[in-house]
Amino acid sequence: MLEQIGDWVNRLVWGPATLGALLLIGIYYTARSRFFPFRRLRLWWKETAGSFFRKPERAAAAETGRKGISSFQAMTAALAGAMGTGNIVGVAAALAIGGPGAIFWMWVAALFGMMTIFGENVLGCRYRQKNKKGEWVGGPMYYLSKGLRSRFLAGLFSVACIFSSFGMGNMTQANSIAGAMEAGFSVPHWATGTALALLVGVIILGGLKRIAGFTEKIVPFMSVFYLIGCLVVIVVHGGRLPQVFEAVFHEAFQFKAAAGGGAGFASAAVIQGISKGTFSNEAGLGSAPIIYAAAEEGDGIKQGMWGIFQVFADTIVGCTVTALCILASGVLDSGLTGVALSTQAFSSVFGKMGGVFVAVSIVMFAFATLVSWSYYGEKSLEYLAGERLIPIYRFLYAVCAALGCMLSLDSVWKAADTFNGLMAIPNMIALALLSREVFEEMKKHRLVKGGAKSSLP
Repeated sequence: MLEQIGDWVNRLVWGPATLGALLLIGIYYTARSRFFPFRRLRLWWKETAGSFFRKPERAAAAETGRKGISSFQAMTAALAGAMGTGNIVGVAAALAIGGPGAIFWMWVAALFGMMTIFGENVLGCRYRQKNKKGEWVGGPMYYLSKGLRSRFLAGLFSVACIFSSFGMGNMTQANSIAGAMEAGFSVPHWATGTALALLVGVIILGGLKRIAGFTEKIVPFMSVFYLIGCLVVIVVHGGRLPQVFEAVFHEAFQFKAAAGGGAGFASAAVIQGISKGTFSNEAGLGSAPIIYAAAEEGDGIKQGMWGIFQVFADTIVGCTVTALCILASGVLDSGLTGVALSTQAFSSVFGKMGGVFVAVSIVMFAFATLVSWSYYGEKSLEYLAGERLIPIYRFLYAVCAALGCMLSLDSVWKAADTFNGLMAIPNMIALALLSREVFEEMKKHRLVKGGAKSSLP
């Protein structure tokens, strides 16, 4: 009965209403901003990734990083929390259930999600404050309590975020790491769990600066490592790319019945694409602004642009290359799903080393997510109960990483997914009711019509 209730709650939380609301908020923000991510692509690229090609800005970022954390470190920590296994396992599951059309709807979710996360970051910086240690803290719990003046919704978000940090951010990622280590290197789960608990403990005990310092190094490395492997597979199977893109666009809009008389195939493509895309880039969940608000540079507009870059890198690039590997290698109809499907795609080029490549990628992606999500849960707990319980939280977080490696987590996956959705609901309410404040900030920078002259080019 409890499992049935859990399934019902999960379907309710992540049903068409929630997915539709997430998409509609993204569409509203995008249209109201006059399609800012596309119209001003050159601007946000220059202010984010392009800034590393300019020596003065690299020096300024380094100086900021010595004082607290830089915008780039905040982005890498947020991107680490978003990428996880969703870019590998989630994409494979979406394609197996929804077909090639699912990746099209992932793109749709990401393109509109860019302005959703932009709005989150603007609000996160607008309502941030300093804690007793003099650190910047912010996120949905602060703009819900101070902007909407709803301590109930702020508390609901915080509780959901704490449970999500232990579930989706910790135990499920740890379980994926243990499975990958066993499949790729025959390492027993208990050994992985012990090592993982120690490593996680060492990193999170150092607080945000140590977490951001770690993600600043691991995220660029693991992204390039994975991207190179994917590009090799795509190039080898490059002759099939025209048929792949034809299938993606054709099946995204085909409302034919699925095998067995189930839901329409396009419905599965839409649901899988939007849900897995949101799960991957976390636009609308409210997790990202917690860490962007902690950056020393508190300009919400610039943090919003880093959020746009995060969604672009995570979904438009990361998820796309995974999907192209699976579709171009012709393994989608093999009957496999998840890790097995991704492994089969890479094995079509790398042979037995394909499994090792996937295992290494999962370990890096999942570990980065595990470390970053500790901060989300920690700050949510700090909002509810102050800083006195933080040491207990960190200890339990490291212990749960070990448990996640050794336990069967079917029920944990469902519960964690549900709490992810419960984070999104109060956050979407805030995004809808506080949207005027986001566009006022954009007007100040002359990014939409009206407002004073901008300091941005």
